[in-house]
Amino acid sequence: MKVAILSGSVYGTAEEVARHAQSLLNAAGFETFYNSRASLADLQAFGPEALLAVTSTTGMGELPDNLQPLYSAIRDQLPAAWRGLPGAVIALGDASYGDTFCGGGEQLRELFGELGVHEVQDMLRIDASESVTPETDAEPWLEQLIATLKG
Repeated sequence: MKVAILSGSVYGTAEEVARHAQSLLNAAGFETFYNSRASLADLQAFGPEALLAVTSTTGMGELPDNLQPLYSAIRDQLPAAWRGLPGAVIALGDASYGDTFCGGGEQLRELFGELGVHEVQDMLRIDASESVTPETDAEPWLEQLIATLKG
């Protein structure tokens, strides 16, 4: 199965989690595509059979700047080929921001809903105020995702 990983990061933490997810998926036998600067054309050329989004949250619950162009392109086109694909989201944030905690992840969940992507697992929320090793903290969730995608 071909899994495309999208990521948005300000300080690189979400990119580290995305790279770790990629290595776990590859080790489990999946073919992955990950490029933090990917375009919609890059993703479409890969032909994903599943989607994983990993994003931090900025400002008042927004997506990081490096993910905005891809998010907008996907939203504008809503690729029909992605309808029905399995997908999941890992959101990084800081719970001290209250209502906007993991807002970037929520935006991607909404986009997946508009695309018709089937959310196969509840969004993982990683709280920066509690986690010093988010890539390690994501491992049990990623193992569950791998099992679901294989099943």
